[in-house]
Amino acid sequence: MYFAALLARTQDGWEASDTELDDVETLSDLTDLARDASVDEDTVLVFIEQEDAWFGVLRVEGEEDPRIFVSDAAAAARSSYGEILTNELLGGDDDDPADDLDTLDLDGTEDGEPEDDDADDEVGESGSAAELVPAGPVGDRDILMDLGLSEKELLALDTDALLEIADALGAAEVLETVR
Repeated sequence: MYFAALLARTQDGWEASDTELDDVETLSDLTDLARDASVDEDTVLVFIEQEDAWFGVLRVEGEEDPRIFVSDAAAAARSSYGEILTNELLGGDDDDPADDLDTLDLDGTEDGEPEDDDADDEVGESGSAAELVPAGPVGDRDILMDLGLSEKELLALDTDALLEIADALGAAEVLETVR
């Protein structure tokens, strides 16, 4: 089960709103959702958490590229919303893999690429590319530094991480209203 919320910085402090991720399929969708919640292009944080398995923070400010932090890339990569974040961080392609079928031969290799009998060993027995994703945190570890949460504090977070982040930002009460 997921929990997702937006925290938008305003002149009066932080405003929180829960958010539905049903229509989010790409990082662009998630970024647009955050920008829509922005007041005067101020900071918007998108929090996503999956039952204490992992959490992610997306930070959007105006038209700048989003900044992302994920607490456990391997765990996040096994979930649909976490995969959106980890693909961006690890250089994955969030396009539909079916779009790349034109470049594949019938045996699954790219045109002109020799067959590699050891390729299955690299991916693992289950055939999941997610097994190649590193366990542990990935992304911008300074994502919340200027808002009052150091890299060391961010990396030390475990359960109830989003509430602890909100507390450091002075937004715990507003986050609790949507939790």
